Amino acid sequence: MSQQPAPAPARQPLDEHAAESARAYAADQRAKVDVLASVLEDIAANGYPSPESGVPWETARDAHLARLADEQPRVA
Repeated sequence: MSQQPAPAPARQPLDEHAAESARAYAADQRAKVDVLASVLEDIAANGYPSPESGVPWETARDAHLARLADEQPRVA
């Protein structure tokens, strides 16, 4: 057996639509991570928020389900 790693497979280019979709997905994920990072930095600097300032999970769930119901149907 050879001790050298197997060569990486050649990459196949994406068409412009697929490349743009990948870029849009990456930007969306980056924005979500930035929000999470800012929340964690705030907790590190100021401590945990008080329970009274939070939103009950049932209220958050119902609001999220209402937003989902209002969206236009999408094709996967």
